[in-house]
Amino acid sequence: MTFDVTLYLTVLITLFVIMDPPGAIPVFLSLVGLKSKEARNKAAWQAPTVSLTVISVFAIGGQAILSYLHIGIPALQGAGGLLLLLIALSLLTGKGAGGDTAAEDVNVALVPLGTPLMAGPGAIAAVIVYVSQADGDAGSLLAIALGIITIHVLFFLVLRFSTALIRLLGEGGISLLARIAGLLLAAIAVQLIADSVRGFVAGG
Repeated sequence: MTFDVTLYLTVLITLFVIMDPPGAIPVFLSLVGLKSKEARNKAAWQAPTVSLTVISVFAIGGQAILSYLHIGIPALQGAGGLLLLLIALSLLTGKGAGGDTAAEDVNVALVPLGTPLMAGPGAIAAVIVYVSQADGDAGSLLAIALGIITIHVLFFLVLRFSTALIRLLGEGGISLLARIAGLLLAAIAVQLIADSVRGFVAGG
């Protein structure tokens, strides 16, 4: 078994560009900025864990799952776009920041941080393609697995240390950040929906 360093770097760079860890900072801070330190730290490791779990499941059986449910990548893009749009609207209207209940902590880590922001349609599709191209080669599969793990460790570090910015921003800054994050999420959502429509048209 030969470890494929080139494939490892290709997977890592591809997922970095698609998942965009620095770009998740405004959304993360807007959602957890007014929570307790324990809740922020919890969300910082929960979200990458959720994303890693989702992407790993699709890496192992993504093709089979999508085929069994008769779901294509455009459908995933459309669903992810609609979900992000709902979160974006709550941020823009001031309902997505703050709060301190356990249910909210779990929801923030699961949605939208863990999925679809991190484990979104683009990342899922890329992983499914790389695994199918590996064609069962152990070295290639190991490179893909390490690439997936590395990007999630990087995500954890980015989110964990981004909480240091909260002291500088203050409550007013976090509220402003929530509006900006909502606008960015809305743009991402519209793009996902547009890509979904294009995919359905091209496939139809």
